[in-house]
Amino acid sequence: MTLFDKLTQERRARLTAEQRLEHRTRELNAAMGQLEQMRLELHQLRQRGRTTALEEAQRAAEVQNLTHRARAETESAQRSATQAERRLWDSINTIRDGFAVFNQNHELVIANQAYLGVFAGIPEVQIGISYRRLVEILAHEDRVDIGHLGRDQWIEMMLNRWEEDKIDPMVLHFSRGDTARIHDRRARGGDIVSLVRDITEQQRHAAELDEARVRAEAANRAKSAFLANMSHEIRTPMNGVVGMAELICDTSLSDEQRLYAETIRSSGEALLNIINDVLDFSKIEADKLALHPEPFDLERCIHEVLILLQAGARKRSIDLLMDYDLFMPTRFMADPGRMRQVMTNLIGNAVKFTQAGHVLIRVVGMEESETEQKITVTVEDTGIGIAPENIDKIFGEFAQVDEQANRKFEGTGLGLAITRRLIELMGGQIWVESELGKGSCFAFSLTLPLAADADPFHAEPIPLEHVMVVDDHLINRTILERQLGAQGLKVTLCEDAEQALAAIDSCKGEGIDLVITDHEMPGMDGLDLTQKLKEDGYEMPVILLSSSPAVLRDHPGISGLRAILQKPLLRHDLLRQLHLLSHPEEPVEVVEPRPRAPMPVTGDGRRMRILAAEDNKTNRLVFSKMVDGLAVDLRFAEDGLQAIDGFKEMKPDLVFMDISMPGMDGRTATREIRQLPNGAQVPIIALTAHAMAGDQEEILAAGLDHVMTKPLKKPLLLDMIARYRPDDTCPLTAPLDKTG
Repeated sequence: MTLFDKLTQERRARLTAEQRLEHRTRELNAAMGQLEQMRLELHQLRQRGRTTALEEAQRAAEVQNLTHRARAETESAQRSATQAERRLWDSINTIRDGFAVFNQNHELVIANQAYLGVFAGIPEVQIGISYRRLVEILAHEDRVDIGHLGRDQWIEMMLNRWEEDKIDPMVLHFSRGDTARIHDRRARGGDIVSLVRDITEQQRHAAELDEARVRAEAANRAKSAFLANMSHEIRTPMNGVVGMAELICDTSLSDEQRLYAETIRSSGEALLNIINDVLDFSKIEADKLALHPEPFDLERCIHEVLILLQAGARKRSIDLLMDYDLFMPTRFMADPGRMRQVMTNLIGNAVKFTQAGHVLIRVVGMEESETEQKITVTVEDTGIGIAPENIDKIFGEFAQVDEQANRKFEGTGLGLAITRRLIELMGGQIWVESELGKGSCFAFSLTLPLAADADPFHAEPIPLEHVMVVDDHLINRTILERQLGAQGLKVTLCEDAEQALAAIDSCKGEGIDLVITDHEMPGMDGLDLTQKLKEDGYEMPVILLSSSPAVLRDHPGISGLRAILQKPLLRHDLLRQLHLLSHPEEPVEVVEPRPRAPMPVTGDGRRMRILAAEDNKTNRLVFSKMVDGLAVDLRFAEDGLQAIDGFKEMKPDLVFMDISMPGMDGRTATREIRQLPNGAQVPIIALTAHAMAGDQEEILAAGLDHVMTKPLKKPLLLDMIARYRPDDTCPLTAPLDKTG
């Protein structure tokens, strides 16, 4: 019960007692009036001679009885009022907070001991003293800390405060060591009720909380520093493990040796993925993860993830399908790296927990404004599903679908937690629906700005009327039917090659402008169907859909095909092929993920000079083996000082600079090199195992041009070298005996 509630209760009791007293007083007055009336009647009777002594005695007894009863009730009411008042003041005096009431002349009417305690030893302070005098006593007797103000200023400030319509609370620090918050409130009739709340304990608790917060922040910084240091220490040897394994895989190996080497490489990359998950989660927890929006293609982003995961899905005969809203833009503004991470986590999980069936990604959109689109992405699978009791905790940290005791699937349990945090950081929401044993559906929705070059999808007229789709997978047939139907085409669906042949034979092939067939189907596959159509004399063009088009590039059966398209199908690739059907002279096109651009080979002259500063012996070996075979002059430096000397002597075209080295580190060495002749023009690439938030910005601020995170990837390293190869140097693939 609060102080105000207690005061209200006691005041009500006092009012009740006062009302009872007033009621009894009225009854007494009525009895006295009745007695007076009886006396008047007695007098009248005496005058008329109609009464007797007995009647007079009875009437006198009644009057006396009424008088005694009224007096007793009056005394009882007075005792009740006095008891209520005593209880009220006992309650007020026992509370820790000070309480006082001032009348409209600002004179003290009542006050409890807690309020008067600060004025102890001053006889002047009693009922009737003015508020001004109380404030003056506080200031002149040094009973309160007035801060930097003078006594007169502080007194004036306290008096002016009471002149405001609404009196704001204020905090006073008393010289005896306690602290109070003063609440003054105007009451009816001009009275002012003052409540002095003791907040000494509250402030002590707040100070303890602030101290605990400082300790927690220090611990968090220590944790971040520990993670950054551990990441660096782990990545440094992992550069040797993964790099050497990658180099071994490029050599001539037996099947058994290649299996071992690829296992080492894949295991090292899996360990790096775990490290990245832990670092990402640490960044998110510390609110250090920042998004970097830029224009990107959402459809192609999802397609690239599907292509990346397709090899593992193909081993278990899992179909990866994508259904992208035909009339929705593909170009948006978002952080492409984080969006790819979200899609990789969700689709990768779906593939991991699906033993057979399919994984379907649907993307639909709704226009929020002329510049924004609300997109919803769902990832459906036919996997093991999630038990109802695990649904609510599936996005929690370190959550696993299977129990720890009988774990079948590996992972940190951080993927979905990171995904949820990333989606929330982008301003969206994520959810899941699942049925144990039948599969799951993870979905998220985001409102994304359209990229400047994101024009709505406008399909040009297609020179076709009737298309036949042959696919054993119902969802694939449904997706193609909807996409082709949206272009105004008539679509005939067949679930296998035999059904397609029967339908074509029934109409003699007339009216069918195109056949789109899957490659791998039970019974007769897509190539067999194409060959059979050619043998039967049907000339309609055929487009083959394949999850691995590269293996068909030299297949003799592709001569009868119009094109081979990569599954899952990009709508842009499909519609492009439909438009190209008006040019039958075009050769067969194999559409698959674009290979890495070849390194430039123009120029003829000296070798490119490369200086690499690296203190780790194993990392120097890895670097040298990765560039082995290139027409370059490579020189190593083991610390920053050697890097500066090597730069002066060698005059390199490109410098690779390790950041953490004994003695002089890479940042300091870079600053020194930038001061040397020609040092400002030479590109310097950072090699670092630091991967925490802010590391890259800090490194670039030291004057480096790019950052490459360890462990190094050979294709990325070679691309970087090719990018900065001067025009006057010989091709990187030139013979090694060529001199500069």
